[in-house]
Amino acid sequence: MTSPTPSLPCLPLVPGVLVAPRKIAVLHAKALGDFLVTLPALEAIKETYPQAQLVLLAKPWVKNFLEGRPSPVDRVIGLPALAGVHDVVETKGQISPPGSHSGSEEIDLFCLSMRAEKLDAIIHMQGDGRSVNPFIKRLGARLTAGMRSHAAERIDRFIPYVHYQNEVLRNLEIVALIGAHPAGLEPRIEVTETDEREITPLREIVDGGPYIVIHPGADDFRRIWPWTRFADVARSLSDAGYRIILTGTPKEEGLVARTKQASGRAAIACTSLGLGGLAALLQKSALVVSNDTGPLHLARAVGAPTLGIFWAPNVLNWGPLHRNRHCLAISWQIECPGCAVKPVSPWPFQPATAACDHPYSFVDSVSTEEVLELASELLSSTP
Repeated sequence: MTSPTPSLPCLPLVPGVLVAPRKIAVLHAKALGDFLVTLPALEAIKETYPQAQLVLLAKPWVKNFLEGRPSPVDRVIGLPALAGVHDVVETKGQISPPGSHSGSEEIDLFCLSMRAEKLDAIIHMQGDGRSVNPFIKRLGARLTAGMRSHAAERIDRFIPYVHYQNEVLRNLEIVALIGAHPAGLEPRIEVTETDEREITPLREIVDGGPYIVIHPGADDFRRIWPWTRFADVARSLSDAGYRIILTGTPKEEGLVARTKQASGRAAIACTSLGLGGLAALLQKSALVVSNDTGPLHLARAVGAPTLGIFWAPNVLNWGPLHRNRHCLAISWQIECPGCAVKPVSPWPFQPATAACDHPYSFVDSVSTEEVLELASELLSSTP
């Protein structure tokens, strides 16, 4: 009589639950804001399977940011540049085709190294699956899970990809496919001593009384509120007795300088901090006023009160789940001012038309008065 085949470690005894997994990988190779909204899902995995090693396949900057910082992730492995996986490649609204990574020796070597890891499960939190699903199936995990559109390859377990879904809840729904239960809903980042040391040159400012951080930039111009209005906000809040710190990336130095000059106040321009130093600066602020971009989500994750300027449909994906310390100034401009097309998202702009490159801000309709009113409400209600 033939003895029964033993169960694989990751096969479920009850629907959705993994049995004694030793190693679980999560693939996510996007930007700061995208990464932060994965944190509750990563915590859920670690809470449910504390003995399993949690491996994050991500961009190299994530490894640097998490090094020495408490997090549910045990290891970060850098992903090679991969069209459609290592961020979505988008040109005039067209997503890079699936399979465009095939034939790369670097990718083949990476897949070989991952198969040697003997993963019990690999989960992706990255898009509709057209490019990602074929890739994760090459990594040799016993179980694959993630998202799938009708055009994507099947994986073992998946939820349907729908554009409009809160990103935190989307990622929690994905990890529920392997039986992970949420430990919390809000992304959390702990500020470390290393982060604090990075803002030592700003210590006199940080410890000298309440200050407000204003972040006038973003990666995509469609989500950028006019810098002249940020200057107006800086001027008004400065007159109300708050010190103003204008933040940005090194490539946004010009934007920050223009905003500072137009404000006519002694604002501090800060464009050289790393992510850790920025986290420490944001945490101690009385308020953060920003476009819908990574630093705004980082501010929420470290516990700062925030006022975000959003395009209305993006609130569904990126708006905060709690509102006691977070306000939204929402633009209800839905149609492109140039061609009246209604996009699914302002970036990547879908659908696109040949007649319009869409060089417009979709948050221009938000008034300075609305932002100042919301700021006043938050400042008066936050301890």
